[in-house]
Amino acid sequence: MKPFTFTLRQEPPQRVDLSALTPDRLAGKSVAQIEAIELGVTRISTKVGDLFRVSEGDLKTVRFEGGSSRFDLLGAKLLPGFVIHVEGDVGAQCGRLAKGGRITVAGSAGPHAASGNLGAEIEIKGDVGDFLAGPLAGELAGMAGGRVIVRGKAGERVGDRLRRGILVIEGDAGEDLGARVIAGTILVLGEAKGRIGYLNKRCSIVLARGGCFGSTYVDCGAHDLTFARFFARSLRDHSASAADLLSRKLRRYGGDTAVYGKGEILTPD
Repeated sequence: MKPFTFTLRQEPPQRVDLSALTPDRLAGKSVAQIEAIELGVTRISTKVGDLFRVSEGDLKTVRFEGGSSRFDLLGAKLLPGFVIHVEGDVGAQCGRLAKGGRITVAGSAGPHAASGNLGAEIEIKGDVGDFLAGPLAGELAGMAGGRVIVRGKAGERVGDRLRRGILVIEGDAGEDLGARVIAGTILVLGEAKGRIGYLNKRCSIVLARGGCFGSTYVDCGAHDLTFARFFARSLRDHSASAADLLSRKLRRYGGDTAVYGKGEILTPD
């Protein structure tokens, strides 16, 4: 059955809040009611019908034909069992507080993607902005579950205060990767720039090309890690390159000893 589809008519004249366009919030509404939903974030009115042509379909899958860097909060609080696909770019906070389901973005995403994600699978085929999976100002923890795959590069502060879940960056990552992480797993297949794993408490950070993580990490030697090989199997269908990295012999650095020291950075031996 064809998906419920929003086809972009024109570039939004302002940033728009798409949090209302998730399957559970659309259920029971007619096309006319959906077209009347207000999306604008300023005093200037911008409704669904102004931006999109709406085509009815199976609400288990919502598809956006056309994207924009002004599409904020796409898939926010998405529930398990539903799918959202965007054929284009999205803006800030994609997948914010998503409880489950799957979000795929054919283009790039703005800052704070997967912020507060609780269980959704999110795939971004382009690049992603700063604070991937990181908290908003005033929040004590970032992403708390789920899996995020970024096929391109990521901005600064990837995984800031990550509490749980898996982040895979197939391209490069910006400054302060894994800063203040609480737990979870981060894999970077490209270059990780600048300081890495600052105040890491219990997170596993896996780097294909190594990086700068300072004297507060202790070299624990090279290991054939059985758990890493089992983990690689679960990632094989989502990122073959990440699975290959985990299947290799890895050198472990324990830290950050400036805090608990129970985290680790793993690099190819």
